[in-house]
Amino acid sequence: MRRQKNSALKVVNNLEKWECTVCGYIYDPEIGDPEHGVKPGTPFEKLPNDWVCPVCGVPKDQFVKKE
Repeated sequence: MRRQKNSALKVVNNLEKWECTVCGYIYDPEIGDPEHGVKPGTPFEKLPNDWVCPVCGVPKDQFVKKE
């Protein structure tokens, strides 16, 4: 019986980008918002409730999911 090497599995991220409707900033979860304590890999839905757009300062409810 032939054994395959244990290779790292690539996780397919279905992390969606969100756009600020005021200034057009794109929140990319693969990048996060490290300047404001948000680690890469953080989905938009998991952002703290008090997180605001790092460009114009509006709250999360002013963002729409990018298609």
